Amino acid sequence: MAAVVMLGLVMVLVLAAEVAHAGAQPPYPPSPVIEKIDWAAPQSIIRLARGSDNWPITWADDDALYTAYGDGRGFEPFAPRKLSLGLAKVVGDPPEIRGINIPSPSGEQYGDGAAGKKASGMICVDGVLYMWVRNAGNAQLAWSRDRGRSWLWADWRLSTSFGCPTFLNFGRNNDGARDQYVYFFSHDANSAYTPADRMVLGRAPKGKLPQRSAYEFFQKLDAAGQPVWSGEVGQRGPVFANPGRCYRSSVCYCAPLKRHLWVQVIPDAEGKKVDTRFEGGGLAIFDAPEPWGPWTTVFYAERWDVAPGETASFPTKWISPDGKTLHLVFSGEDCFSVRKATLVLR
Repeated sequence: MAAVVMLGLVMVLVLAAEVAHAGAQPPYPPSPVIEKIDWAAPQSIIRLARGSDNWPITWADDDALYTAYGDGRGFEPFAPRKLSLGLAKVVGDPPEIRGINIPSPSGEQYGDGAAGKKASGMICVDGVLYMWVRNAGNAQLAWSRDRGRSWLWADWRLSTSFGCPTFLNFGRNNDGARDQYVYFFSHDANSAYTPADRMVLGRAPKGKLPQRSAYEFFQKLDAAGQPVWSGEVGQRGPVFANPGRCYRSSVCYCAPLKRHLWVQVIPDAEGKKVDTRFEGGGLAIFDAPEPWGPWTTVFYAERWDVAPGETASFPTKWISPDGKTLHLVFSGEDCFSVRKATLVLR
């Protein structure tokens, strides 16, 4: 009997140590709308485009999803050579989906890792594809009026913070947007490879995205809870905070639930160089009624049950009419990986 009690005590201590090692609790309280996420079994995950990662994605006016891959050759049949930034589109709905590479001499980039430009965010607005590109000192905007075949590049950069910006995506062709602005988020760092303590938010009128002078940056909420904006990036304030854990992310609007969903890959709490494409990494999902919050926690795992990859997002095309079924696109196993998620509501 004493041996059984001792064994039980040891197990409790081991579990306590594991919890302590796992890191901090979620930085925000539970969602008042979504109780939890039930993930489909790991063996059901769709894996395409092996050897390529990244995958920011948007729902365009022609009903296809447009995306970009990094450090690879995209979907089969593979691109002739490895690209730091390649373009592609995805047609169909899970599980019947197909990826098609888009040759684009003016959009494609070369160079491994931080040495090559890579897409960090994509959005389609009024038939125009816009793409945030990181590793460009810090971020550069490009846009395409022919669905990814040719691109124009801004002659300016976001050179303060915004090391890995991502667009807030609404519906098809950005239908259902809350207003006439296009919003974008990033962790508050100059590099896509350095975690930060907080997230930041910017916006520009949808018809003026190529114009740097049109951009504003979130400062704070006023006494009435309304956002205060500044044209000076140096006056930016936090729209979200999680010390040392803010990193690459994506944001979309789940229209049926009237909630913004923010998917975040969580860097290791101890600062270890973990390759989250293949090793256990953290994944978190937060929600809010507005782009500036208040944020609450839907899902938070210091170690997801599969490798989450470097980036992850919910394409709005693959949100069911009731908002309860979604599909996460992520770069786990260095692929275009797709996993079904079922939301359980309160």
